[in-house]
Amino acid sequence: MHSSMFLDQEMFSSFSHMMFEPIIRNALIEDLGSIGDITTQALVPQGHYSKIAMVSRHNGILAGCDIVKSVFDLFKEKVCLSQQKRDGDTVKNGDIIAVLEGASQVMLAGERTALNFISHLSGIASLTHQLVEAIKSYKTQVVCTRKTTPGLRIMEKYAVCVGGGRNHRFALYDSVLIKDNHIAIAGGIEEAFHRAKSHCGHMKKIEIEVDTIEQLESALKVGADAILLDNMSLQTLHKAVRIVDGSVFTEASGSITAETIKDVAATGVDSIAVGWITHSAPILDIAFDFQH
Repeated sequence: MHSSMFLDQEMFSSFSHMMFEPIIRNALIEDLGSIGDITTQALVPQGHYSKIAMVSRHNGILAGCDIVKSVFDLFKEKVCLSQQKRDGDTVKNGDIIAVLEGASQVMLAGERTALNFISHLSGIASLTHQLVEAIKSYKTQVVCTRKTTPGLRIMEKYAVCVGGGRNHRFALYDSVLIKDNHIAIAGGIEEAFHRAKSHCGHMKKIEIEVDTIEQLESALKVGADAILLDNMSLQTLHKAVRIVDGSVFTEASGSITAETIKDVAATGVDSIAVGWITHSAPILDIAFDFQH
């Protein structure tokens, strides 16, 4: 019933290049400016060619392999990339992810941009995977939020999908989430819901954030499509899920950690929203090793 609230990895693959290319281009412009890599220009002659291996320095889940290729595709001189691993693959310390062959100046100029993307996205995928694995015995799904790096949302949400998580709404424009400030300004849950319904029409689902059982009952009464159970204790979460009894989609959020996520999943909620899998994921350390 509520699957339309989510984006997934398969959907991303259909238009990811179109969405990713401007981000990659801007990142290269940020690093190279109008002059380029002056250090490499001074030290490496034009016409010099190299072979470089992209190697994992830690264990984790890969995301962003195709982005690395796209980085070098934007240069005039060709770089051939032979992928040994793909997005979603598990890597260990020392594993070769890809081998690049081509103009040394191009590979050195694009190295940091490529590594920034794949290390960051693989870190998100790896952290997401850890949480998904922690609650795999439950029906509950791990979902990300809009707490993303400005300009990188499409990539970061893609990385969550690669790690086995799912996306909640992508942005403010694609679904309605009535939160505490909306409710306060509108004068209550009922008024907020009816205003949203009137404004958006029947094609948009409406989710309401609640933090008490009383608010939950009000949200159910007005006909919310989904309920966000925010910052509730485990005891209150259990009670809330029993009250809902499968009638609408339920989502838990607020101060959920790697240590508590399994207990939250055990309450029976349909999804758990975790903002820090995008805004605080450590990178997966990946390096370029010169071969010859």
